[in-house]
Amino acid sequence: MQLAESTPTEIFSQVESFIRSQGYHIVDKDHNRPWGGFFVLQEDQAAKFAAQFFPHLSLDAIQITQKLSPKFLVVAPSKRLSWQYHFRRAELWTVVNGPVGVAISPIDDQPEPGIYQEGECITLPIGQRHRLIGLANWGVVAEIWQHTDSEFPSDESDIVRLQDDFGR
Repeated sequence: MQLAESTPTEIFSQVESFIRSQGYHIVDKDHNRPWGGFFVLQEDQAAKFAAQFFPHLSLDAIQITQKLSPKFLVVAPSKRLSWQYHFRRAELWTVVNGPVGVAISPIDDQPEPGIYQEGECITLPIGQRHRLIGLANWGVVAEIWQHTDSEFPSDESDIVRLQDDFGR
């Protein structure tokens, strides 16, 4: 995916067009996060999404439980999501438009971020501290939430923020 430099509204329109062109159905979207935004896809498209964006992994390897949630994260230049971790989900990320920065650590201290290029995959086990960082251009990451408890699936409340640029 190649994004043309333009306004945030135009960037989100380009990403949405890409998603729809790939045959995915968007069930939720938020373009107003202080760091950018996201698109949530229909859960019944998780297998197709996994095959397209995580082709090196079998669906059996991806499924911790039978519940997977596919989405796209869109991070603005020079913006950072919170330094965070989760109790009820692991995550898989593939860079769709990059490069992007990603800080990863098993402990609360945040290290220098690594730089990830288009096509690179990042595995974030449950409890792994992580932060997605926009670099010079807009970044887009395909993400799968791997729910670890199918009876109590993860949601936005399952974010433990260790640091946040936006005071959340």
